[in-house]
This record gives sequence, C-alpha cells and structure tokens, in this order.
Amino acid sequence: MARLRLPAVLTAPIHLSRRVMLYLRLLLLVLVIVPVIVSSGRWLHVSRIDLTTDHLYTLTPGTLKIVDGLRRPLDLTLYFSSHATRDLPQLRSYEQRVREMLQEMAVRSHGRIHLQVIDPVPYSDDETNAEGGGLTAASGGGNGERVFFGLVGSVLPAKATPDGHAITDRGGGKILSIPFFDPAREAFLEYDIAKLLYELNQSSKPLVGVISSLPVAGNPLLGVPPWTVMQQLNQLFDVKMLDQTTLKSISDRIKVLLLIHPRDLSVDAQYAIDQYVLRGGHLVVFVDPDAELEAPAVPAVPAINPRSAGVSSNLPRLFAAWGVLYNPDKVVLDRSRALPIELAGSSFNHPAMLALGSQQLNHDDVVTASLQRINVATIGYFNLAADAHTRLIPLLQSSAQAEAVSTQRVLQDSNHPSQLLQGYKPDNIHYVLAARLRGPFTSAFPERAGQPGHLARSVPNAEVILIADTDLLNDRLWVEPQNILGQTMMRVFANNGDFVNNLVDNLSGSSALLSIRGRSTSQRPFTRVQALRNVADQKFLQKERELEQELADTRRRLRELQPVKGSQPGLVTTEQRHEIEQFRQRQMAINKALRDVQHQLNAEIDALGLRLKVINIVLVPALVVLIGLLYGWRRARRSRRRR
Repeated sequence: MARLRLPAVLTAPIHLSRRVMLYLRLLLLVLVIVPVIVSSGRWLHVSRIDLTTDHLYTLTPGTLKIVDGLRRPLDLTLYFSSHATRDLPQLRSYEQRVREMLQEMAVRSHGRIHLQVIDPVPYSDDETNAEGGGLTAASGGGNGERVFFGLVGSVLPAKATPDGHAITDRGGGKILSIPFFDPAREAFLEYDIAKLLYELNQSSKPLVGVISSLPVAGNPLLGVPPWTVMQQLNQLFDVKMLDQTTLKSISDRIKVLLLIHPRDLSVDAQYAIDQYVLRGGHLVVFVDPDAELEAPAVPAVPAINPRSAGVSSNLPRLFAAWGVLYNPDKVVLDRSRALPIELAGSSFNHPAMLALGSQQLNHDDVVTASLQRINVATIGYFNLAADAHTRLIPLLQSSAQAEAVSTQRVLQDSNHPSQLLQGYKPDNIHYVLAARLRGPFTSAFPERAGQPGHLARSVPNAEVILIADTDLLNDRLWVEPQNILGQTMMRVFANNGDFVNNLVDNLSGSSALLSIRGRSTSQRPFTRVQALRNVADQKFLQKERELEQELADTRRRLRELQPVKGSQPGLVTTEQRHEIEQFRQRQMAINKALRDVQHQLNAEIDALGLRLKVINIVLVPALVVLIGLLYGWRRARRSRRRR
C-alpha cells in the first residue's frame, strides 16, 4: 500500500503556531505585569529597607506607639499649593517628604487615619477651608500667589483641647493644625506630626501643677492679675496651684509640675517631689541666686541699700541625689550678651541681665529650636558632680565671654551695674543656664524605704528640667503693655513665654512623644564642595587683609609726603605720584590674584562635577553592561559545553 505524504506547505503552520503562541504568552504576561507594577505603588505596601543615615525614612518607635494607640478615626488634610510652587523646587521636594511620612503613618494606622492632599487654588473653597483650619499662607508663589503648606487634623465629636498648634472649633469638633511646614524645622517634622496625632487623640486638657513662693498667680482679692506666662498656661492647660505647706503627695494625674523658686519647702513636700520624679513625673525646677521680684523677708534698714540682701532659692537635697551642682551664691555675667537698660536717666548694658540669642539656645532640642531670644536676669548655672550617673543636656548657655561672680557683688553694685565690668575676666566657659537632666535618679530619702509605695530608683525615662532663673517668668523681661484703641495689649519682645509654653507642652505629652528626638534632614550638604569653598575663603581673606594693610601703609606714606604748610595747595609732588601709581599697580595685582583664586575654585568645582557625571552617566552603566555581557558569555559557554 502506498504511504500518503502530505506536502511541506501543510506542515509549516504547526511550527508557526508555536511561535504565535509564544508571542501571545509574552503579550499576555505584559498585559498582566504592567498593571500590577503600576498599581503596586498605590495598593501594595511591601516592606522597605532604609539605608539612609539616622534611618530618615523609618518611623521611630515613639511614633509607632502613638499611631497604634489611636482610639478613634482621624481626618488629616495636607494643603499644598502645587501650582503656586511650580518654580520652588526645594519646597516641592520637602512636600514630597512630608506627604510620604503622612502616608506611612496612614498605612500603619490600619484605617484610623484618613489622609487627603488638596491644592488650594486661589479664590476657591479649598483656600477658604485652609484659612479656616488655621493655616498660614506664605508669599512668594508664582505670579504673586499665596502658598499654603500645612496640615489640618480633625476628629468628631470631641471637646476642644488646647495645644501648641492653632485651634479652630467647627460644629463642636476638635480641629488642630500645623500652620506651615517650615523646611528649617525638618529635623522636628516627625515630632510635630506625631504631637498633632497625640493631641487629637486626647479628650481633656493636660493637668499642670504649680508650686511657687512667688506671686505668679496674682491676687484676685487685691485685683492683681496673674503673670502673663501664667495666663498663657491657663489658656492651654488645666493649671492647679499646690500649697507647699500641706503638700505630702503629688497625684499622677499631674502631667507637669512647675516648682518655682523653692524656699522653705517642708521635708514632706520634698519627699513628695522626689517620689513624683521617680514615678516618671515631669518636673520643671526654677531656682535663682537672686530673685529680684521677691522682697527680703526682713525689712531693710533705711540706711542700708535695699538690694544688699538677696533672696535665693535652692533644692540642695534633691540636687545632691541627682548629681547636680548648683551654687546660689554665684551669678553669671556675660558682657557679650548684656541687655541694654536705662537707669537714672542713663543707658548702658547690664552684664547681669542677659539677652540670650540664637547662639546660646540649643537648636537641636524641640523646645528651643524655633526661639530667637530669651531675656534673663542674675542667673545662676548648673554642673554635674564627678560621680553623677545623670546626663545634663543644655537648653540655654552663656557665651565663652561669661564670668561667674559672687551674688553679693551683684547686689552691692545693683545701683551701678557698670562697675561689674571693672576687672572683668572671662572664664572661657559656656555656663549651663538651663538644661534637661536625664536619669536614672535615686531617691534623696533612703531612710523612708520602709514606707508603703516608696521608690528607691526612677523609671528609665525619668527627666527633670532645670532653670537657674525665676526672673525670666516676669513680664518686665519679655512683654510690655500697650494701649490700642482703649484696650490693653501685650507687646512681646522676647520668647520667654514661648520657652515656658514649649517646655510644658513637650513634657505634658506621653513618654512615646518625648522619645521622638530631632532627626537629620533630607538635604545633604556637598561636603567636598564646601571644603573647597572654605579653602578659597581663607585665601580671599588673606588677600583682602594684605590689600587693606598695603592700603593703610600707602595712606600713611601719602600723609608723610604731604606738602609742608605754606606751600601751594593742590600741588602733587613727584614722590606722591610715584606712591599712588605703585599702590594702584599693586591693587590691580591683588585683585587679579583674588580673581585667580575664584577661577581656581570654580575650576575645581566644575572638575568635581564632571567626575561625578562621568561616574554616574558613563562608568556605572558601563559596569552594568560589562557585568551583563560577562553573565551572558558564561551562560553561552555553559550551553555549548552541555551540547
């Protein structure tokens, strides 16, 4: 029987159909993978590895604890003027940083945080809502548009509770805001957002206790109002005055205890403070080598200077237990920070009254990071004992031009403060005027170990704030009344009130909030370029000094060559012309040297930039291609061996 043979044209489609099937499978794979990749950035949240310094893109444990502890849903609205900032790349980059952090918190909350981002275009309802939410607009946008860049958080229903942020009340709900995300505060970005979440989650004002031997609360019977700093605290917190004469225990409900000018404290009161700190209570101590606003207990003899006897305060037993050194008989003078005052019709700088500027404030601490000036008077200082187990973190410091003198000398020269500068010798020490004292602490009353509930050691996160001045609380150092349209308004000229409010605001939060410290920023400086600029600056400075010195020498020689008295005026001698011409030539040579230094700097920076471009654009891709070729060559070689 003859075998039937099919023509070759009928067998070709079988091979072709396999190729088509392969192409169809590849197309199907593309159609599936591409949507998955596109949607994964929005819907899928996989684990990430943060390799940045200080783990910049990783939420701290304190923030995670606050987010996990949210008891009710929160609405967060990030307002950012995207169109107005089209020509502000630095602000747009920072907005991305803020948005990513908020998204990270929203994902962690498992639905308890609802986040939306809105671009409040001009004259829109969104712009009105941004202003109504407490946001502050900045100028400088495109075409003169206002720039909104802030966060509004709300929770309904809730009672309005105060905090350090702007507060608005809509329909009985609590609305808190961060008015503007300043890139200069990027180190405290996570703290600011976590603080807003924490305060939205609270339903009542934090309770603040005050123990004071100064009349900070005023006298309602005599019509004396409280000090301004206390009025501000009453607006933001639930403030309770404690009687030190009957004090035997301090409730744990008190979030922050202000101990102002402690004098004649009973042993029971000191023990109550000791145990409050060991339980993790937050204490702020204001002591003073000379409280100028408290009169001496014994009336001064008329023949004696009324300022010859000062009123100091101290906490010796507790300070000794905490390893703190403080001498109430010493006052810090600082002629470089002396505050201008008027006395007896004369104006001069008082070396015992200091205007602490930004250089004397710790800008790595959230309390003092945004402050510019704090005024103090007859302030003392703190140090640690050699055997102390605590840490002293400065908040306020003197300059290196400071000198510590006896309190008695300051009192004797109170009517002639300029005499304090006689024989002035700077100690070349940055005296610690206010600081955070971090534990562990031990009890100052070991003899009471047998009492019920006695603690011998503190909790791990115990912290005390120490301030060696009470005068900074008084109005005269930071506010003054002004009459505007028949109403008395306070003009603020220093940040003393902000300093106290920030302290209480910071300490009244949870331990999780306190654990969130300042972080590094996402803006990394070009250290190599900065080093080149520093070298060039030194060369410029040297050349400028050389030019100034030669200019002075030439002027001196020209004066020496001036025509003698009686000669014809306006006559320039040959020697003078020669000196002037030499100076001009030398000035041109030095100016050329300065330009050469600048050109050399620019050339080095351009060369560095070129090297970086070559590495990023040419070398790295070339290495990747080379590795790929080697890998392909090895695979092909293995395949040939298998055949």
